[in-house]
Amino acid sequence: FTNLKKYMISYTVKANGKTVKGGKISLDIEPQGSKELNINLNGLKPKAGTEYFADFVVTTTEPEPLIPAGHDIASEQFRLPIEPLAVAGHKASGKTTASTDGDVITVSSPRMQFVFNKKSGLVTSYKVNGTEYFAEGFGIQPNFWRAPTDNDYGNGEPKREQIWKQSSKNFNVADVTTESDGNKTVLTANYLLAAGNLYIMKYTIYPDGVVHTDITFTSTDMKAADTEVSEATLMATFTPGQDAQRLASSKLNVPRIGVRFRLPSDMNQVEYFGRGPGENYIDRNASSFVDLYRTTADQMYVNNYVRPQENGHRTDTRWVELSRKGGKGLLIRADHTIGFNALRNSVEDFDSEETVNRPRQWTNFTSEEVANHDEEKAKNVIRRMTHINDITPRNFVEVCIDMKQQGVAGYDSWGDRPLPEHTLPANKEYHWGFTLVPTK
Repeated sequence: FTNLKKYMISYTVKANGKTVKGGKISLDIEPQGSKELNINLNGLKPKAGTEYFADFVVTTTEPEPLIPAGHDIASEQFRLPIEPLAVAGHKASGKTTASTDGDVITVSSPRMQFVFNKKSGLVTSYKVNGTEYFAEGFGIQPNFWRAPTDNDYGNGEPKREQIWKQSSKNFNVADVTTESDGNKTVLTANYLLAAGNLYIMKYTIYPDGVVHTDITFTSTDMKAADTEVSEATLMATFTPGQDAQRLASSKLNVPRIGVRFRLPSDMNQVEYFGRGPGENYIDRNASSFVDLYRTTADQMYVNNYVRPQENGHRTDTRWVELSRKGGKGLLIRADHTIGFNALRNSVEDFDSEETVNRPRQWTNFTSEEVANHDEEKAKNVIRRMTHINDITPRNFVEVCIDMKQQGVAGYDSWGDRPLPEHTLPANKEYHWGFTLVPTK
């Protein structure tokens, strides 16, 4: 605190973003002093799927030079230790069936259709009650790459971690299986990534169109004996030649571990329960409180970076829903918490290396530097001269759902990397998931 001695503390207690209690407490305290305060939490009880948060704001009550009365000088949020009760598992009437036609696997019921292409590795269609949710066949697919930030370029990340960009396209599907589980169908796709490890995606598809996705990212230094997958996947993963690649990749971090897909452009209404209201990342989100927020995919684009780059991320999200105005939507509910982006552009639109029609930001201080532009050495090292006017909205909303995205660092922009606790080491196994729920 400053030299002021009198403050007003306002507090608000919320249950899943809805205010249930609140009040104000007058506080007289000396500089560098401390004092215990009691707030009334009577009546707050554990409920299924309900979390409680207490938000505090400290406001001046007396003016002093440069600080008027009524000025907010501090704020903080605390998650209350009232753990939510378990939510009952999803049940649906009816039955699903699975059929295969060449590379196309279709899981269907009278109400829904879920289509996976073994050759491309993409979910190409997700239709519920006549509504197609994926735009132009660009459905759920693995995603490990973010558009590099200026800090990323400063520490050499775009070249150092390039293998994760390659792992986010041209998917190598080692094996796909389907099996019945009661009235549900479980479709499991095993991707062999360029780094030599596996990304295992298990879809549990219900007859009403609800889909639970369970995902495992296996460590790059995994051993065959530790990996419980089909014989076909084992043969593809542990064939000679993969060991060296896994060893090299095990020393890297992964920019993000997630999936992405595209929705029609009019599904741009966004409501979510997580940190906001502005963009936030795992190493710069303390000032972003968990709450219920409403925005649009257009508004989530952050265009005040001089050069287009990764933007608009949200962390610690419990659920996010994208919908048409007054119409149908798609709820993505995290098993635990997720990070997400929902923008009217693709990851590639913000990736400098993908904008091949722009020159690079060469260092041209001497005639020798001007004469020695080496395009091959500059690839993924020297960013291109892109600007915000290069970004125009696309005819889709691209949604990136992440278990987590690495931090953006920022102590300096010429070598600093995210702190270890804000990274995703490739030599670890990660397990996460989410549920798709059609709404309205």
